[in-house]
Amino acid sequence: MNEIIAKSILSQSNGMNIYRGCTHGCIYCDSRSECYGMRDSFEDISVKVNSLQLLEKALLSKRKKCMIGTGSMSDPYMHIENQLLYTRNALKLIYKFGFGGTIITKSDLVLRDLDLIKKINNDTKFVVQMTMTTFDEKLCSVLEPNVCTTKKRFEALKIFNENGIDTIVWLTPILPYINDTTENILGLLDYCQKANVKGIITFGIGLTLRNGSREYYYQNLDKYFPGLKETYMKRYRHDYGIGSPNSKILNKIVKDFCKQNNMLYGEKEIFSYLSEFPTKNEQLSLFDIL
Repeated sequence: MNEIIAKSILSQSNGMNIYRGCTHGCIYCDSRSECYGMRDSFEDISVKVNSLQLLEKALLSKRKKCMIGTGSMSDPYMHIENQLLYTRNALKLIYKFGFGGTIITKSDLVLRDLDLIKKINNDTKFVVQMTMTTFDEKLCSVLEPNVCTTKKRFEALKIFNENGIDTIVWLTPILPYINDTTENILGLLDYCQKANVKGIITFGIGLTLRNGSREYYYQNLDKYFPGLKETYMKRYRHDYGIGSPNSKILNKIVKDFCKQNNMLYGEKEIFSYLSEFPTKNEQLSLFDIL
């Protein structure tokens, strides 16, 4: 573990990453890309040790309340969070100063902070975003080896729904010739329906590969899917966007499913919802309904 003294913590869009690197071991992770400037091994986690002080200062200086997000570059619920509690303490600050929040994760460790998430949601708004890529548990252990299974993530989504917390599912990345099947998508959508999620993002059905992440991904293709790397190299060469040959069919399945189940669909609609901070009138209306 490395310690970093950060200069700032919130981005212009009010997102933050307390950690750098990740120990989940997902074979497709775009955060491994060289463009993000990781100087150490990706699994050698860096911690912004002054992040909580920076966050408190940033929240105090904001003129308007807003949604604070985390998890876009590094999962806030990696194993190290169990001991360090940086994410939990960040949630305490978000609650203390009356902001809303949203988290992207693959880990059911997020349930540890259900008490704080409920408090924030009762006062303003909180949304839990969960990535689910693979319905098959054995395949999940290959693609995402050091994090909880998809079934456990589904069970976490159910618990949040039972506690009145809105959830978004990221069905991404979907890997060409590996999990880009109708069977896989339907299995994941069944989980979404049973967990009563608010919306689903697919980013077009595929994945992204850049220098750094491409090499790691191809190493794992050689290890777990012999011969598939050659198929990728022939079809995609050095493309950044790696679309599934089944993307049109699978996207239609997801889009139709969301429409039938009154769920939000797509990046534009969902990101707009995630950024919306409830006004006082909306909060009072919710209170009156309850």
